[in-house]
Amino acid sequence: MTGLSVIRGWKGLRADQMGASIAMGSFDGVHRGHQQVIAIAARASRALGAPLGVITFDPHPRDYFRPGDPSFHLMTPAQQARAFAALGVERLYILPMDAELADMSDHAFAEQVLLRGLGARHITVGFDNTFGKGRTGTPDAMARYGVELGFGVSIAEAVGDDHGKFSSTEVRKALRVGRPEDATAILGRPFAIEGVVEKGRQLGRTLGFPTANVALGAYVRPRYGVYATRTRLADGREIPGVASIGVNPTVGEVEARVEVWLFDFDEDLYGQTIETDLIAFLRPEAKFEGLEALTAQVMADAAAARAIVAPPFD
Repeated sequence: MTGLSVIRGWKGLRADQMGASIAMGSFDGVHRGHQQVIAIAARASRALGAPLGVITFDPHPRDYFRPGDPSFHLMTPAQQARAFAALGVERLYILPMDAELADMSDHAFAEQVLLRGLGARHITVGFDNTFGKGRTGTPDAMARYGVELGFGVSIAEAVGDDHGKFSSTEVRKALRVGRPEDATAILGRPFAIEGVVEKGRQLGRTLGFPTANVALGAYVRPRYGVYATRTRLADGREIPGVASIGVNPTVGEVEARVEVWLFDFDEDLYGQTIETDLIAFLRPEAKFEGLEALTAQVMADAAAARAIVAPPFD
């Protein structure tokens, strides 16, 4: 993440942390619509000679206001930061989603946080962005506040394709029904699950298909089943494979996880962070009568996955 400075909070910032052209949103997924918002902020940053910044919130507002909701995240904070850095973002402002911010009116947010706290020179928001207590702030309101308070404002229009506008909601819908290719089209890259490899029962190794196991954590739950995958290791290598996502009903696992078999790979990954792209859905999760039936199906799954992510060279 060379070049990306992470700044937490909005109070008491140094002068050299202020004065950016800022894109504002939750940016879960950093999908193609989000990328458009950031691109507009980048144009303003170049015109002004100002750094390019992004505002996000921690926790995500949905986590704060609806803590009982099912897991829904499309990214970890580390994945999000890497995505921002790849788009040329120089400053990541992480604002605390707390009682003070939740109770702040939209005008107070614009004046106290954006102007006085961050010293924003330009704010870019999406066409459907809301802010302030009760989500009363709208893009049009932000434009008015910009005129009043002296910072520029841009409003990004909806971006989409023949199937509709790009949104995090549509990514989640696609993943929940087992259509990772639709999620890829919206995100501009495959949906990826990142986490630390945990030691499991090591049953797959004894059956001939060693897997790297990663807990799903706060991620949205994709359709449980088997996927063709590509996995990036900590050293940058990318390995094709096949993964099972779910609770492994055949052996009685209870915690949702990713179990990925990396093809033609036999190294110790315990304790390392890996990131697995979901490329194609192969079949739903199933319970098998025994380990022999499970093994036969895994081998068939691996052959199907190889044809997609690791086809033989002529």
